[in-house]
Amino acid sequence: PIDFDAITLDFYNKYLVFLTKDNDLAINTVGKHIKVLKGFLNEATDRGLNENLDFKKSKFKCPSEESDTVYLTLEELKKIEKANLSTSPRLEKVRDLFLIGCYTGLRFSDYSQIKPENINLEKSVLQVRTRKTGQRVSIPLHPVVKGILKKYENDLPKAYVNQVMNRYIKELAKASKIKTEVETTITKGGKVERSVKPKSELISTHTARRSFATNLFLQDVPAISIMKLTGHKSEKSFLKYIRVTQEQNADKLLNHPFFN
Repeated sequence: PIDFDAITLDFYNKYLVFLTKDNDLAINTVGKHIKVLKGFLNEATDRGLNENLDFKKSKFKCPSEESDTVYLTLEELKKIEKANLSTSPRLEKVRDLFLIGCYTGLRFSDYSQIKPENINLEKSVLQVRTRKTGQRVSIPLHPVVKGILKKYENDLPKAYVNQVMNRYIKELAKASKIKTEVETTITKGGKVERSVKPKSELISTHTARRSFATNLFLQDVPAISIMKLTGHKSEKSFLKYIRVTQEQNADKLLNHPFFN
């Protein structure tokens, strides 16, 4: 039996081996398990049920690695926008909702719930209180968003559940001729695994928010302005969304006064 006193650094190290070696879990999944354990212990400590504070030591940490997430370029978004989906009303609806996310930066839980009262056509902005953080954000309406809102008379169709949307979005990307291949790496069972996958297989509902932030960043919109739109409170969490390659970063800096 495991009690609070048993959860020491020695326990932590054995638990890591159990998750990583014995169960062959990815490092970010291992980190989530540790995070849950630490949350449980914090709650127990706050309630006066636990006096063992080993879990607060620096070595009792949540391992993680940067995920191989993708974003869609403006050119790829244009392909999705122009794709002929006349024979598939299902994918057309998914496409319209997904593009709303790509041009507003809202999470799926927010862009799938936009109502006419969120739309201020006079000021050309979308005003939403985000579900996850409760923050109010005001986002300028991109021409693509205006076109989609007009198409549905400001009353967007009901979205599929997230898992179904993710499946259909991958189908949408293939139908839009997005053929780029991406190398991915993941640390699993303590070993780094590399593979090459079609970009279309890596796209999900959250790719929309990541694409919005990255494309604005590449267009030289100040980070603080993008954070106001996405509702990020810290630059650290915001920067996780920026998927800029070393080459793109160099190209972006070529016109900077320092290099001229």
